[in-house]
Amino acid sequence: MQMNVTKATRHAKICGNFGEVTILYWLSKYGFESAIVDHTGIDIIARNPHPPQEIMGISVKSRTRTTKTEHDYITIPNDNFTKVEAACKAFGCVPYFAFVVDAGETIRAFVLSLRHLLEYFPQGKTAVYWKMTDEYLKRYAADKEIKTFEFKTQTTCWWEAAK
Repeated sequence: MQMNVTKATRHAKICGNFGEVTILYWLSKYGFESAIVDHTGIDIIARNPHPPQEIMGISVKSRTRTTKTEHDYITIPNDNFTKVEAACKAFGCVPYFAFVVDAGETIRAFVLSLRHLLEYFPQGKTAVYWKMTDEYLKRYAADKEIKTFEFKTQTTCWWEAAK
């Protein structure tokens, strides 16, 4: 049952927390020693147990998409890249981005290096745009450098919309 969503006033903050914890959980589930950090530029530091066994500094971007906005892109302002790189330099990390998008009946997550993100979408005048069209979702799924997972969601019983 897909429903119209009316987000609460603090939803952006809650969505951000959800995205960070979702990525943290998935990394932990697969053996990454990781922690949420409260630092400008990065949200998670993780030790990758797989080659090249790097320390990852991850900036997480999370969005909830309502009906008819499921394919909207995520905007990453250019100043985010400077902040991520500075934080990673301070902590000796390799810069990464993670995206968590709740759209329709699917929550999708993507993890990729900053280098690879910029190969897909070079910086424009003000921002980079992580695209969520069906075409790009297929490209991401076929790209071994983009780690992905998704959840299928279903609201089976919920309050009816206020009248």
